[in-house]
Amino acid sequence: MDLALLRTFITVHRAGSFTRAAALLGLSQPAVTSQIRTLERQLGRPLFLRQARGVTPTTVGDELAHRAAPHLDALVEIVEEGLEESGVRTLHLAGPPEFTSARVLPALAPLVSQGLALRTSFTGNAEETLEGLAAGHHDLAVTTARPRGGLLASTPLWDEEHVLVASPGRAVRLGDGALRCKGAVALEQLPVVEVHESLPFVSRYWSSVFDSRPPAVAAVIAPDLRAALESAAAGAGLAVLPRYLCLDALESGRLVALLDPPVPPLRTYFLVVRTGTLALTHLARAHEELLRASAAW
Repeated sequence: MDLALLRTFITVHRAGSFTRAAALLGLSQPAVTSQIRTLERQLGRPLFLRQARGVTPTTVGDELAHRAAPHLDALVEIVEEGLEESGVRTLHLAGPPEFTSARVLPALAPLVSQGLALRTSFTGNAEETLEGLAAGHHDLAVTTARPRGGLLASTPLWDEEHVLVASPGRAVRLGDGALRCKGAVALEQLPVVEVHESLPFVSRYWSSVFDSRPPAVAAVIAPDLRAALESAAAGAGLAVLPRYLCLDALESGRLVALLDPPVPPLRTYFLVVRTGTLALTHLARAHEELLRASAAW
């Protein structure tokens, strides 16, 4: 079997589209279509079902991809190791900006001195991150969404605790007694600081702790949790933040935790790779290093 045909097939399978695969391979779409048709004729079986938006692999296509992809990736690894005389390997990493900056990149720093080069993409949308990983834009992704199907493989990395916080001045004006007596009703008098109009962090907290819906509108929207932290610390309103991110502000007194629920809301991060790619040495080392480091977070 022609390895070029197999490479094109694996790229289409991962990208879910002839158009995206063509862009990744540097080929025209007709060329990609022709190669897939040639491979289908050789196998005597259809590999993809054409749809209005992209393609879906058949059962035969899925089986071929899952059996062939690890071996093809290993061949690419051998070739790249031979070409890279400096011994430097590049890892293309994607993840949310705050967690990647505070935890992931520092954990991978020791591997840089051992010959690993890092290229990072900050992505706030987990589904878009997984699509980019499947299409080959990233080698390793850190996401809060666990992928479905067999194309991507995930491993739980760390559970992030969420904390309801406000500035000391806001907390004093609210009062402990009001919180104990009225709970969510008392909190509704405070403005909300969030990262998106849909209030993803506050909504999750209200649902988990109060079993209710949060205030309908945010006073401040800042699409970065670090900006939300600074806004809350300056007195703009309450915010729900990851404990790792606001720990220093809590310890210094810049922020105050408004509640201490028996079971705090958690969000799980996953390490995600394309199935079979952990056979690549540099990727496996990064994966293992992150799992080791997370035990101390």
